[in-house]
Order: sequence, then structure tokens, then C-alpha cells
Amino acid sequence: MSLVVKRYRCTHSASCACLKGQVREDAMYLVFKHMNWNPKMIAILSSVCKWFDEFAKRVLWKEFCNARAPKMMKDLHSDGSHIVDGNWKALGKLLIYCAGCPSGDLFSNVQDPIRGHFVYRTCFSRTLGKSLLAPQCRSDALYVSESCEHLDQGEEGDLGLFRGIFKSFAASEMKKMLIESQAKFHPNEMCPYCKTKLWNLMQPNMIPSSAAVRLGAEDGSAEYYVCLNGHIFGSCTLIPISDSEDTKEE
Repeated sequence: MSLVVKRYRCTHSASCACLKGQVREDAMYLVFKHMNWNPKMIAILSSVCKWFDEFAKRVLWKEFCNARAPKMMKDLHSDGSHIVDGNWKALGKLLIYCAGCPSGDLFSNVQDPIRGHFVYRTCFSRTLGKSLLAPQCRSDALYVSESCEHLDQGEEGDLGLFRGIFKSFAASEMKKMLIESQAKFHPNEMCPYCKTKLWNLMQPNMIPSSAAVRLGAEDGSAEYYVCLNGHIFGSCTLIPISDSEDTKEE
């Protein structure tokens, strides 16, 4: 990969550390390639100054996404469209971060706020994503993660939180349906990945019954939102496993 080397004066602060080293972009690229695009190190670099943050958004998070989920990234790119309107940093965060639930007014099965956390490994499935789409939107491509389990969330049982991304959301049937149905935005919360408005999908005929079945929801229901950039996140109450169903050691 060839890089056009440019130098910027940091606008973060007059005493910023990036002024001291005259660091070249191609050198930074090779260092992070050697670290296999470590997301924690990319996040640390981004916090140093505005210049480093812009370089991370433009180059490092893109390389991280392509290294972490190459088949998914290839499909998201296959129609020649931009990877995602939200930017590479938002997509990188979505791959490795469960956003939790900041307040109790997002989902009916969440009573208390749940802290977000990094997830070591998560699988995203286009097949699972299709089960979350209404019949009129089945031509859309949606990648959804397996549920991240949060134990003992009140008397209702364990909670599953999931997240995902649409391919070419701007031209999707889902977005068309949301606009035509005059779906409402959440009045307070924003997308935890790109900070844009969230459409509420908890409305008639928007969430199919297949969604709860595929997610393993105990009460037969699932709730989720989609943002203006095509990121989704949602929740369901997971089916508990009884003692008789547990795997026993021989």
C-alpha cells in the first residue's frame, strides 16, 4: 500500500507531542502493521492529538477492519459504494465493542444502565441479519453479531445485546420503508458508534417474528434501532438453560 506522505501542524495544542518528532505517516503505518493493527494502540494514538486522530480514522482503522473481518469488508465494498457513511473508526468500534445500554428508556427489558465493554472475539452473520429484516426488506444485506450476554438483568432473565451494519444503507429497502412509514427517531439517545439519530424499529410490521427465534429470545420478542448510517443495535431476553440441559462431565 502506497501512502502520500503529508505533514500537518497539530491543532490540538501548542505543546502537543507530535510537534517534537516530525513523524512520517509511512513510518507510522509500518509500526502499526507490525502490531497487526492493535485496536487499543490505535485508540491510544488517536487520543494524542488531532493529526494522529485523523490519520487513524483515514488509514489505521481501515486497515484494522480489513484485517479483522476481510470477507465482511469485501462484501460491504462489492457494489463499489463507500464502506459506511459513519467512517472507519465507527465500523472498527462496532466490530469489537458492545455499547451496553446507557439508559433505561431504550429497551423495555433493560431497567438499569449497562456499561459498554470491549469484546475479544465476535462473529457477524449475514444469515442472522436476514432473519431480522421484514419480508419487504429481505433483499437488503445486514450483518449482525451474535448476542453478547449480560447476566442476571433483573427478574426477566439474562440479557442479550447485539449490533450490526447494513450494506449500502442509503439505498436499502429498510431506509425506504422507514421514510415512507414516517418512523420516529428516539428523542434522546444517539447511535453509540457514529453519534447520529436512531430510528425506532419497535413499531408494527418492522420486526419479524423470525428475529426472536434466531436470537433465542425467551419471550418471543426482540427490540432494536437503526441509525442514519445503517448501524443497528438491539436487545432480547435470552432463553435460560436449565440444569438438565447443561453439558455434564462424563
